[in-house]
This record gives sequence, C-alpha cells and structure tokens, in this order.
Amino acid sequence: MRFRLAGPLSADARPGLTDHLQHERPKGLPMTNVTVIGLGIMGLPMAKNLVNAGFNVTGFNRSQDKIDALVAAGGKGASSIAESVQDADVIITMVPDSPDVEGVVSGAEGVFANAKSGALWIDASSIRPDVAVRLSAAAREAGLRPLDGPVSGGEQGAIDGVLSIMVGGEAADFEAAQPVLNAVGKTIVHVGPSGSGQTVKAANQLIVAVNIQALAEAVVFLEAYGVDTDAALKVLGGGLAGSKVLDQKGQKMLDRNFDPGFRLALHNKDLGIVTSAAREAGVVVPLGSAVAQLVSSLVARGDGGLDHSGLFKLTTELAGKN
Repeated sequence: MRFRLAGPLSADARPGLTDHLQHERPKGLPMTNVTVIGLGIMGLPMAKNLVNAGFNVTGFNRSQDKIDALVAAGGKGASSIAESVQDADVIITMVPDSPDVEGVVSGAEGVFANAKSGALWIDASSIRPDVAVRLSAAAREAGLRPLDGPVSGGEQGAIDGVLSIMVGGEAADFEAAQPVLNAVGKTIVHVGPSGSGQTVKAANQLIVAVNIQALAEAVVFLEAYGVDTDAALKVLGGGLAGSKVLDQKGQKMLDRNFDPGFRLALHNKDLGIVTSAAREAGVVVPLGSAVAQLVSSLVARGDGGLDHSGLFKLTTELAGKN
C-alpha cells in the first residue's frame, strides 16, 4: 500500500491559513480548472480554499445562494452540472449520499457524459464502498480518472483546510491529484484501490460515533455529581481520554449548542453503511450497532438536523436529567 502524508502547516510562513494555502501551491504548476459540485457545509469552504490556492474554481449547487457565496470569494458559478464540468481538469463531488452521487455523475447532463477525457474525478462524499467501486469503473469507461476521497475533520477542518483525506484509486491518479488535495487537506493518504477510501471513511465514522456517545455519557455522569465540567474536560483532554471528539464536541455538549457541523442525519446514513458492510464482511460491531440505533432514534423523532453531538440530548433524557 502506498501512502503520502501532506506536511504540517508552517506557522511562521503565514499570517493566515488562506495565505499559507496560496504560498504552498507548487511553483510552475499549470493553472488548473477545478469544479466543485455540492457547496454545502463542507463543499463551500473546500471550494474557497481552492480559490485561495490559486486554482480556477467553478461551483455548482442546487441552491443559488451557495453559488453566489463562491462567486463572492473569487470563484465562478455554473447553471448546470454539464456546464460546470466541460472545461474542468479536476472535478470534486461533495454530496450527501450514494444516490446523490449517482444522480450527479449519470445521465445526459451528468459528469460522465460531459467532462473531458482525462479529467480527474474526486468523490469527496461519504458513500457505500460497493457503489464507489461501481462508479469508478463507469468513470474509467467514460475516460475519467476516478478517486474516492472522503474527508474527515468536520466543518472547521474544511474551513481551515486541514481535512484528513482517505483516498482510493490508482496510485498515479493519486499523485496527479496532490496539488488539489493539498489545498483542502493536511493528512492525505492513499489507502488502496477504488472503494478503499470509502471503507476507511466508514471505519472513521464508526470510531467517531462511539466516541461521541462515550463523551455524552461521561458529561452526564460528571454533571450528576456536580463536578466543574469545564475543568473536568480540560484534564481529561490532557490524558489518554483526550481526543479530537472531546476537543470539538465537549463544549457543544456543555453549552447545549447543537448547531450542525455534521448533521445527525448524515451520520445516521454513514452508520447504516458501517453496519451493512460489517454484516457483508461477516464481522460484528456491537458498540457501533448500539450507537447506530441511538442515532437512528434521534433522526426518527425529528432531530436529524442537529449536530451529531446531539447524542448528548438523548443521553440526558435516558438518564432522566433533561
């Protein structure tokens, strides 16, 4: 397995992250046309970072306000998928689920029918690994170079350009995509052939969900004993219990602020991918399955728009503490 890690950001070389991204673009790299399809919580800041890195960026989204936001940041907008990809050297799709990706790439107006031969297609969405394998084969038949490159790091990671990107596909295509990937991510790893990126992302979502639930239970436990929770999370974060989940979600739980960085509805979809894929592989994920049921119950009752730290909300209710 080949892998490559993007180097750490140089603090002394940047007054701000966007300046760093622009300076980091390799000298002599030809101007590249990059299209981003799906300008949501993750896609829009990724597109903005690509603009700041010096690429010609065209965006397409179902809602015009997101396109307008990209244009205001120096990008360009398109009125259709077909228009957005016709001159693209690199196409990034960032949409919610497997059917959404299929809808974007398929048909007479889709990516495969309208992108130029040899263009790189990077699907940054989180979808089923088997769908990623199938769509990658279809992309190659259409003359494209596909990579499945789902990301982790949440909204803030997308804004800061420090996403973790797990990439499946051909090694040569991974190397060709490096300048673009480096503009939006920090840890960028080639994890194997097509579909491997989505498999690793499923594992990532399993770990994150279980960690969020464990953190929620810990906070409920601490509050039940009247502990100074701010101090408690600080010391826990400095020990073996420390994690990015604790750093990013602990304060949201203390503040009861569940504004979405990553919606429960999307994590519910991802956990469905995990449990289904685990069953197909003949392995068990008992903790993951339990948390999947908790997430599913929150979505079923109408809380799917909350941040996934909203697991704390259900945990407090189960403890009779709401």
